[in-house]
Amino acid sequence: MKNHEKIVREPLMHVVKRDDLVWYKSWAVRLLAVVIALILCAFVIVLLTGYDPIRVYSSMIQGTFGTSRKIWNTLQRFSMLLCISLAVTPAFKMRFWNIGAEGQALVGGLAAAACMIYFGKSLPVYLFIPIMAIASILAGILWGVIPAYFKAKFNTNETLFTLMMNYVAMQLVSFCIVFWENPKDSNTVGVINRATEAGWMPELFGQKYLLNILIVLVLTVMMYIYLKYSKHGYEISVVGESESTAKYIGIDVKKVILRTMALSGALCGVTGLLLVAGTDHTITTNTVGGMGFTAIMVSWLAKFNPIFMMLTSFLIIFLERGASEIATVFQLNESVSDILTGIILFFIIGSEFFIHYKIHFRAKHNKEA
Repeated sequence: MKNHEKIVREPLMHVVKRDDLVWYKSWAVRLLAVVIALILCAFVIVLLTGYDPIRVYSSMIQGTFGTSRKIWNTLQRFSMLLCISLAVTPAFKMRFWNIGAEGQALVGGLAAAACMIYFGKSLPVYLFIPIMAIASILAGILWGVIPAYFKAKFNTNETLFTLMMNYVAMQLVSFCIVFWENPKDSNTVGVINRATEAGWMPELFGQKYLLNILIVLVLTVMMYIYLKYSKHGYEISVVGESESTAKYIGIDVKKVILRTMALSGALCGVTGLLLVAGTDHTITTNTVGGMGFTAIMVSWLAKFNPIFMMLTSFLIIFLERGASEIATVFQLNESVSDILTGIILFFIIGSEFFIHYKIHFRAKHNKEA
């Protein structure tokens, strides 16, 4: 028989999964992605506006750190985003897709506002603040446990369930605003207890946001210890890896789901409490401001590590405030600043591919067999 030569065509390149990179190498990749994104943004700035990119980037820094007031506002926004990111992390690590942090934080803030309205003038501070905190936490737990129960009992889709709960929370807040004040414009409500400041979180060393920031930093350390060293944290990891394995080794999966979502809801309730009692002193449907959805990206980029979440939260807030400053200083359309933010976030998210995978190119175009 006549031998035939067979040409095996290999692909020009193929993707191979990497071994786990040490943490400083993975963050170096992310930093490189940010640098490349900033270079690309510089070209976009010149093409769209004609402004000097260095001036634009300087205004971003000024918008974040330009004055003492701006620094404290940045730290406040950072702490609130970090707090709600901590809240969604246990659920995500368990592979329970909690998209309802926005609503859970909103009902926590609503509970705080209700306490301020009804009990602010009748209870002493040492009783009122703990009662308000407990009410906010319980409200967040309730909003988190409802979808968790249906998931554990009937295996419902938690993504849709928690998402729909956001809209229920928004309508509940809208109803309460009308019920409490009955304004002609029901989209806003006035500052609660403006004259007495009853229910407002106390200032520390003359800074009204410092207590919020310290509470969130303590929660960050506690969440890190909980997830990494506690039995509950271990069970969350096992359930997230494989429910079958968890059941095989004797873990009560339904109990873990309920307990974890109760924790997630509780931390969302704390976020709502700090936003209403410690920051805004009012309640609207936009009190959380979309942070519940931004927290999803923060948690994923940090690989569910609360310490790394501090870095990702700060980066997001820096971009947010910097983009706003660009729009103000240069009188640009908000879309321009959103484009710049989107480019940077796209590169950061895309860098995750190169952290987990590498590309191999073939040495020869053809190989004879």
